[in-house]
Amino acid sequence: MPQPLDAEAVRRWCRFSLDVLGRDREDIDAINVYPVADGDTGTNLYLTVESAAQAVAAADSGTPTLAEAVRAMAHGALIGARGNSGTILAQLLRGMADVLAAGPEPAGPDTLRRALRHAARSAYEAVAHPVEGTMLTVATAAADAAATAPGGARTADIASAACDGARHALAATPDHLQVLADAGVVDAGGSGLVAVLDALDAALSGRPPAGRPGERRGRAPGRRGCDAAPAADAAGTGYEVIYLLDAPDSAVPALRARLDALGDSLVVVGGDGLWNVHVHTARPGAAVEAGVEAGRPHRIGISVLTDDAAHRPPRADTRTVVSVMPGEGLAGLCREAGATALTVHPGEPPGGAELAAAVLAARAGEVVLLPNDDSLWHAASAAAEQARAAGVRVAVVPTRSPVQGIAALAVHAPERRFDEDVVAMTAAAGATRFGEVAVAQHESWTMAGICQAGDVLGLVDGDVAVIGGDLGQVAADVLERMLSAGGELVTLVIGAGAPSGLAARLCEQVRRGHLGVDTVVCEGRQGVPLLIGVE
Repeated sequence: MPQPLDAEAVRRWCRFSLDVLGRDREDIDAINVYPVADGDTGTNLYLTVESAAQAVAAADSGTPTLAEAVRAMAHGALIGARGNSGTILAQLLRGMADVLAAGPEPAGPDTLRRALRHAARSAYEAVAHPVEGTMLTVATAAADAAATAPGGARTADIASAACDGARHALAATPDHLQVLADAGVVDAGGSGLVAVLDALDAALSGRPPAGRPGERRGRAPGRRGCDAAPAADAAGTGYEVIYLLDAPDSAVPALRARLDALGDSLVVVGGDGLWNVHVHTARPGAAVEAGVEAGRPHRIGISVLTDDAAHRPPRADTRTVVSVMPGEGLAGLCREAGATALTVHPGEPPGGAELAAAVLAARAGEVVLLPNDDSLWHAASAAAEQARAAGVRVAVVPTRSPVQGIAALAVHAPERRFDEDVVAMTAAAGATRFGEVAVAQHESWTMAGICQAGDVLGLVDGDVAVIGGDLGQVAADVLERMLSAGGELVTLVIGAGAPSGLAARLCEQVRRGHLGVDTVVCEGRQGVPLLIGVE
């Protein structure tokens, strides 16, 4: 059923955008040939939207207004924008927020039409030298399609029309840019924008995002693959410089003029004293100095645009494991095993940027990243891509639970070749079934039926298998189900809220009913009462 464009729809929009960009990130990276073939457009867009989604979540006061939600989204995108495409997307979201925040709640079809038009215009104004065949063209086509939607259309219909218009414009981008036609691909930034608009369509229409198979192919129909794509000419523009800038609006025109003379791909977005500056230049120091003259630059990032290993800083010839853990006890176990632990708290999952920072802070030439949570897979993949761009060899082992991370870490052997080590860790994680005992926070449908707030839930391999009222009994039932398929080693990770004697009761259950099965108990101090691993 069509949904209103309110604060809840903005939250869904952010969540769906992350899901779709996370799924398609690598495909979008693969078709990135303009303006520089550095293969990071999908990753940059994902990280930009991730920052926007985190800002919306942080601004959730229980009953946020549409204005609060869209302003938070725009601000989060602005401060977290990455690369040329991410910076333009931040301006598009800001342009939409300017109109949506000033209109009625929920926003109606005419308000959404104006928001899309204002977004496209403001993005063109933010780019020093707009080029057709890019995400700017796709944004304009979306606004045009929304404007020509038939009278009487609902807000959801406007979003759907905009998405369809963007998709058709994306398919035609090779007709505008010869570099895309030569490579046989559509514009990567435009492909990412279609993903974001598809997520908006899904948030308002009530359908799942990207629901129709093949509807958003990365490659232009009928064109050859991107393997033949020529490398972009990076001569004279060998560095990407990006920073946030605190400066009055009056200082920005002079800043634009100076940066325009220093390089290309110049985008300056923002307003009201906070700006995001992006430029490709051979003189990164001068680009930063221009920001100093205009105001106060911060969060300065300078990266080499080419993939020449000679430009990369030397790395130590070492290997480490970075493991995401939900409790200090679990983090301590990782540190004792020689790994770097990133401790997270309930309801505060790390983003791709935070994971990338942890990988780079390890100062190792080879890193194995253990996300230990299904929901962190996309963020971990994006973080690995960032770290690889900095010259680090990274592999992400798809661990879905902390107990799988413990199993993987147990077989880690840095003296082995990197690939062999990763294969062994992946095999150990895959051979570990994982269970969890938690308390339901609200009424919900589950695989085991309807649960109420306060019910004890027993999960096996991520699905609810048991619903009960006694935590100890649910834990016993979950453990018995997991051991019914066999096992040699049970790992019990005791968390906050676990009743006294739970570990002893479960150990006795294993001793009595499963001869030859060993049991290990760990104090994890995680948020959920119990984690179980069966190897």
